[in-house]
Amino acid sequence: MMDVSTDITFSVPSTDSNISSTLRINRLDKSVELPAYARQFDAGLDLRSREEVVIHPGERAVVKTGIKIALPENHVGLIWDRSGLAAEHAVTTMAGVIDSGYRGEVGVVLINHGKEPFTIEKGMRIAQLLVQPVVTPHIEEVDDLEENTDRGSGGFGSTGLQ
Repeated sequence: MMDVSTDITFSVPSTDSNISSTLRINRLDKSVELPAYARQFDAGLDLRSREEVVIHPGERAVVKTGIKIALPENHVGLIWDRSGLAAEHAVTTMAGVIDSGYRGEVGVVLINHGKEPFTIEKGMRIAQLLVQPVVTPHIEEVDDLEENTDRGSGGFGSTGLQ
């Protein structure tokens, strides 16, 4: 199979203006469509499967996409569920962070929460890729944190259900 490189240009909101960035894509399998936005103003690019995989109930699989990507510096790729797969088939994603320095094939970890085996077909849209800017703050160790916020140390369930 031949490698094919493609660039996707997108705008990243900034406090100054719209900064145009480029997501470089190296397609490992020409028979799989490139990631694409299904509609104008969609947040995520649809990722497709490079292979056929059967995921049995309660099991997970890493499904290859047939692409490598080069995210712009100071950006992250976040892999999210496709709502139809989640709502209709109980198939969701896991482990969805792609760092800007990663250059391997993009794999999507899918888990079947349903009661029936689910077949991922080659070329099927299996997840969404959101590209977002990342803030990498300086780390400072302190002896104590101020807790005089509205939330304080209130954790799970601290605001109730109603």
